[in-house]
Amino acid sequence: MTKMSATATPSGEEEPSKEERLKSFLAEKASDGEMYFKSKFIADEVGLSPKEIGALMVKLKDSASEINVEKWSYTSATTWRIEPA
Repeated sequence: MTKMSATATPSGEEEPSKEERLKSFLAEKASDGEMYFKSKFIADEVGLSPKEIGALMVKLKDSASEINVEKWSYTSATTWRIEPA
């Protein structure tokens, strides 16, 4: 019996990390221009919790070259602004 790593798919390819998955989702959504969102409203679409998204957004703000990330406002939850880089 062959053991599979937790990040491998049946085809043997590695699944994208949570950060990569979120970055790809946001880049696609913002491809036509800027996008505003709250983590709780996209959580189901990306398969992450709002808390995970919030933590990843802080990382993406500094590391993503495909998109520009800006913490836009805070009213009951952080609103993020994304635009293509």
